Amino acid sequence: MSSRSSAPEKRPGFFSQIRSLLTFTKDVYPWTPWVLLSILVVGTALGVVAGFLIPPAPLWSIILWGVTGLLFGLLAAMITLTRISTKAMYKKIDGVPGAAGHVLSTGLGRRWVASDTPVGVNPKTQDAVYRVIGRGGVVIVGEGARGRLTRLINDERVKVQRVASGVPVHVLHIGHGEGDVPIGKLASTIKALPKKVDRVTMAAVVKRVDSVSQSVTSLPIPKGIDPMKARAQRPR
Repeated sequence: MSSRSSAPEKRPGFFSQIRSLLTFTKDVYPWTPWVLLSILVVGTALGVVAGFLIPPAPLWSIILWGVTGLLFGLLAAMITLTRISTKAMYKKIDGVPGAAGHVLSTGLGRRWVASDTPVGVNPKTQDAVYRVIGRGGVVIVGEGARGRLTRLINDERVKVQRVASGVPVHVLHIGHGEGDVPIGKLASTIKALPKKVDRVTMAAVVKRVDSVSQSVTSLPIPKGIDPMKARAQRPR
């Protein structure tokens, strides 16, 4: 009798992840490697200078401070690469159907209840409406042309207000026009909303809204964002 054993999925190594992240970011910002190299050089140079200035200054002390500066430079370069890669990810998905859902499902944390699946969608234009629930209330996010989103947003607003009376309802539009929220600032804008709802009320609102939500699984959901392709895996 043969036994079947499934080998665990092997994750890419640390340096492989760094290389993938750098390649992904370089496609959008070609100057990224030069910025990272400059940070390493400056960090090492500051360490060497510190070795000269802090007495006593024998050769071993200068080398030790230089290595310390290099390590701090590596840390600063990693932080910089992470931030630049995040901006590159937002730039790549800007204007792509489904981008809002990707950001809402990955960028808000546990204090907000969101999904990458829209609660309303126009199958012809791929305009979509997403819903987020948290301590700041209910946030309705529109992705697409404002004029075409009016009916979808109003329908969702009426549905929410019917089962969650008194809970603040905010409407955000993704875009670059006046009053719009860029995709790169969507998560931070929602997180900055003042807390108006306690945890118990939030949980109740989630259940009530979900109970009256109409299924959109039969509608063509925008498939423009693949999270695995939108950004490279960050090193762990």
